Amino acid sequence: MHHKSKNEPHPYHRREVCLATMHGKELAISAPFQETLGIFVRVPKGIDTDVLGTFSGEVEREGTPLEVLRKKIRLGMSKLGLSQGIGSEGSFGPYVHFPLIAQGHEILLWIDDERGIEVVEQKITTETNYGFKTVSAWEELGDFLKVSGFPSHALIVRPNSGFIPGLIFKGLRKEKQIKEAIERSASASNDSQAQVITDMRAHMNPTRMKVIGELAEKLARRIATLCPNCLCPGWGLVDIVRGLPCELCGLKTEQIAYEVYGCPSCNEKNTLPRQDGILKANPASCGFCNP
Repeated sequence: MHHKSKNEPHPYHRREVCLATMHGKELAISAPFQETLGIFVRVPKGIDTDVLGTFSGEVEREGTPLEVLRKKIRLGMSKLGLSQGIGSEGSFGPYVHFPLIAQGHEILLWIDDERGIEVVEQKITTETNYGFKTVSAWEELGDFLKVSGFPSHALIVRPNSGFIPGLIFKGLRKEKQIKEAIERSASASNDSQAQVITDMRAHMNPTRMKVIGELAEKLARRIATLCPNCLCPGWGLVDIVRGLPCELCGLKTEQIAYEVYGCPSCNEKNTLPRQDGILKANPASCGFCNP
């Protein structure tokens, strides 16, 4: 096991890292990495991450969000010639258990080719304004504007019947722009309707930017944590063990009992009781007491 003196700087201190984004994510991601690790975040100019997929659907995303994210980061790393890269990817849709509520899934990935490691942090949150509405005129939007956080959160308008080249209007924050876009989209659509969608690109969506910022802080803290065995950055939660005992009958439940911490590089693992101090499960979550 290596021994490292306390005053030695972190291995990433003063390193340059590539952040692949077209959508201003450096506003949320740079500060935590600069403050926690002393890392300089560089955004490659003229990188087109839209070729890998767009929220508005003109380009279908191929592969899982993580695969797309990996491509996006590597695109940036090769452009800047850096061996460390970071990036974020989000997906939005109806919440699994309550389809009327929207949920966002944000992933932040760190790649280090020097050490051959990847570190990922993710967050599933219902803190999102994701939504859409089909209308034939501005007047029909009603509450949708308020719910979607307009005008601080931008909207996208397109014909309801599908894609017509040149007829997708993004980043709309003014009433006049939206009225015009609805008119043009509806008149071009087979059913005379326009689809109004929340713009989920980070620079158009303060709610999403906030979540990305929280995730960046979490990832920066994790990368700041070195493996107790090999001193590789990125020690953190890698797995969970279910089976927290029911406080009534003592049988194992589906609730988390242990958390497994590990290293992205060597095989070092450490299993600890869940960190929030909860030792027993509520009988409501027990298959025996509450079948």
